[in-house]
Amino acid sequence: MEIMDEALIIKKYIIRKLYRKRIWMHKHTSINNLQKGLSNELRSSREVKKVIEELLKEQILLSKPTNYGLEVSLNIKKKKEIEDLIE
Repeated sequence: MEIMDEALIIKKYIIRKLYRKRIWMHKHTSINNLQKGLSNELRSSREVKKVIEELLKEQILLSKPTNYGLEVSLNIKKKKEIEDLIE
């Protein structure tokens, strides 16, 4: 599997997961939960961390630092972009 394909698969998986669980704005989940459910091959790759950083940079994911770790949620302002990505 090519790295670009891998990144796209991971990106779509993370966004679909958060979308399905309705993790928008003030409802958030731990950044450590994002890779859960991916195959072992994808989960162990460094690509997951890069994809998460990329999503944060693009502001598709919003971060919320807490005393127990970093929490993330989907950005409601990017809803159209998110829906286009997961279809």
